[in-house]
Amino acid sequence: MFQRFHSVNGFRFHEVLLCFSIMLMEFSLAEALARGFDTFSSTISNGEFDRIMVRPRNEIFQVLGSKIEFTRVGHILQAIVMFIYGILRSDIIWDYKKILTVLFMLIGGTLVFTGIFLIFAAFCFFTTEGLEFMNVFIYGAREYGKYPISIYGKRMLQICTFIVPYALIQYYPLLYLLGRGKNWYMFLPLLASLFLVPCYIFWKVGVRHYKSTGS
Repeated sequence: MFQRFHSVNGFRFHEVLLCFSIMLMEFSLAEALARGFDTFSSTISNGEFDRIMVRPRNEIFQVLGSKIEFTRVGHILQAIVMFIYGILRSDIIWDYKKILTVLFMLIGGTLVFTGIFLIFAAFCFFTTEGLEFMNVFIYGAREYGKYPISIYGKRMLQICTFIVPYALIQYYPLLYLLGRGKNWYMFLPLLASLFLVPCYIFWKVGVRHYKSTGS
């Protein structure tokens, strides 16, 4: 795309690269740490969740710690390389606030994607079939996150601001980094972490609905 156009919706190549590299780091961290939720359907089908339920520990932390995907380190390193290149090519004047903003983006983004994986796992309490639609939210976000969300239109930006808060971990803090947004945009990734609340509620609803497989 950038071979034909110098910018996309006002964002130049290295700015888009910053956007994508941060999103990729967020996704890869969540995928590595929350792999237990991504493979939760097998935990249900083989009866392992029955054993989790009788242990005197929170079931979320047990599932979360059941599988760490170290193979995602390669994706994280790839994202770091792209991020460094984007920084070197950008006109961003770095200070401690902008460094904190990047840190907030990584924390908030990792939590948001972990929440999406948690929703995916919660659906497994109701059915282990036909969950392909969740890939739109999980892996689709990684692909669409290559570009600032504003390029997909106002309606999509609203959805990604107020429903699934991808814009809070990507678009708005990026505007602040580039000097095009308000100062309080730097805190929006932390606000996005509240997305975990409805995810947790849905998980608890699923746990109450759970019926043992008897395996």
